[in-house]
Amino acid sequence: MAPNRVILGVGGGIAAYKSAELARALMQRDIRVQVVMTRGAQEFVRPLTFAALTGHKVITDIFSSESAEDTLSSAIEHIAVAQENDLLVVAPATADLLAKFAHGLADDFLSTLYLAFTGPVVLAPSMNTNMLLHAATQANLETLRKRGHRFVEPDSGYLACGMVGPGRLAEPDLIAEAVLEALNPLRDLEGETVLITAGPTQEPLDPVRFISNRSSGKMGYALAQAAASRGAQVILISGPVNLPPPGGVTVIPVRTAVEMRDAVFQNLEPATIIVKAAAVADFHLSRVPEQKMKKTAARISLELDPTPDILSELGRKKGDRLLIGFAAETENLKSETRRKLEAKGADMIVGNLVRQDSGFESDENEVILALRSGELIEIPRASKREIAQKILDQVTRLRIALVK
Repeated sequence: MAPNRVILGVGGGIAAYKSAELARALMQRDIRVQVVMTRGAQEFVRPLTFAALTGHKVITDIFSSESAEDTLSSAIEHIAVAQENDLLVVAPATADLLAKFAHGLADDFLSTLYLAFTGPVVLAPSMNTNMLLHAATQANLETLRKRGHRFVEPDSGYLACGMVGPGRLAEPDLIAEAVLEALNPLRDLEGETVLITAGPTQEPLDPVRFISNRSSGKMGYALAQAAASRGAQVILISGPVNLPPPGGVTVIPVRTAVEMRDAVFQNLEPATIIVKAAAVADFHLSRVPEQKMKKTAARISLELDPTPDILSELGRKKGDRLLIGFAAETENLKSETRRKLEAKGADMIVGNLVRQDSGFESDENEVILALRSGELIEIPRASKREIAQKILDQVTRLRIALVK
């Protein structure tokens, strides 16, 4: 069987050096790589690096400067490259490239190739935090998401410019896995409507303060994106997070546990699978003052009431729907996950230990899956994108068994 053929577009950013690692990661997965570099990318990495890694000519310009015959052939080379390859991945996808793609500008080989390419597109943005969050860039990202392009979202951390925040290119192995998923898409959730909750809730203490937790929403958002890519209609009910909406997903923003509960039951009817990945606050203030509480030297006490137990209520009312819950624990993971499975009436509970390097806020996770059959499946540490796919693998098995 012939290997998949992928175009690797390299934009002009400091993260271009990671594109060499990505080329190697793709080749290790038996993918043939054709590199196309922008003029800016060549200021950071020389074309010879990619030629040596891939064993193929690196395309750097839309016109050749060697001869009239070469110039004629290079003028239509973008069409040939577009037709010969199975997927286009751009990493780093700079703000400039995203703007060109979004608006159909074609002033170099890569942007011209993009317009001629009809296969799946994977984009891995990388840029300064302020550039990423600028309204123009966000609008371009939204345009490209609506076209059905897949995104490997940038990481947060220390950037080359000295800032700390989102904008760092995702790790090459993570991008390579996204490419594999796009090349070999599963469609085993077609016909299903998946209702997913994600992120924290915020329970007000007064008009300016609230109780919350450290949930980033990354696991729920990864599940939503994975379910959509596998053919499901996805409704994502999200607490307050700092994440872009997944492509092809209906997102319903909420803030409090009560709002999340109401949104879940308002959207329950079409759902065939429910995934409760949100970290809902367990308590809220019984009576929220209308004015800000003033700081005093005296100790104050707050009366907190339990928030609605959405998972338990779903367990009683789910009917023939498949119900998946989550358990974030700090100790006794296996016993607590099993206990929650029985107590909540779920079909499966995903349990994870909350630590500094995994779980909340992290891009990675390691979980166990507790099933009603008594089976306990351990999924070792991996990216949340990979964990989401493994969870959905089990969900599809349970769904098939339920239908039978």
